[in-house]
Amino acid sequence: MSHYPHPDIKDLPEDIRAKILEVQEKAGFVPNVFLALARRPAEWRAFFAYHDALMLKEDSGLTKGDREMIVTTTSAANQCLYCVVAHGAILRIYEKKPLVADQVAVNHRKADITPRQRAMLDFAMKVCLRSHEVEEADFTALHAHGFNDEDIWDIAAITAFFGLSNRMASFSNMMPNPEFYLMGRVPKQK
Repeated sequence: MSHYPHPDIKDLPEDIRAKILEVQEKAGFVPNVFLALARRPAEWRAFFAYHDALMLKEDSGLTKGDREMIVTTTSAANQCLYCVVAHGAILRIYEKKPLVADQVAVNHRKADITPRQRAMLDFAMKVCLRSHEVEEADFTALHAHGFNDEDIWDIAAITAFFGLSNRMASFSNMMPNPEFYLMGRVPKQK
């Protein structure tokens, strides 16, 4: 369990409690990140405002699956168990591919993804591990796959934001909810 005890939902400010209950209603459980960060309400609000601005953005050349693929791949590079498991689950659901999260977490270059996604992840990994080496040729390579400069900003911003998230989850020993492990692995029966 986390090094820092989670606050009780009933003791949280109303806006945070309402959002957590909304997530619980939709997912069927409360992802641990919501409670782990709620111990500091101002930081919780800032974190989720930026998270939502990046991950729920509608006017982007990145799909929801692309965004989750960036998170899963770079979180694996940062050795963040929580984010690999949680965002890997969401990735499997968005892409409707039960194997993709494990593939990109281990080696995105061998994964069953498109060349466009591979270029996106190559760039995300460069931002994750060697951002000081990003150069104009990286933009040119991404433009060749149809990404515009705003999409490239989104790739870098998602990578950078989850670098913060990865480090907070890892240092605090935030563990993935058990529900995440099976999500999206077996198609739902109709």
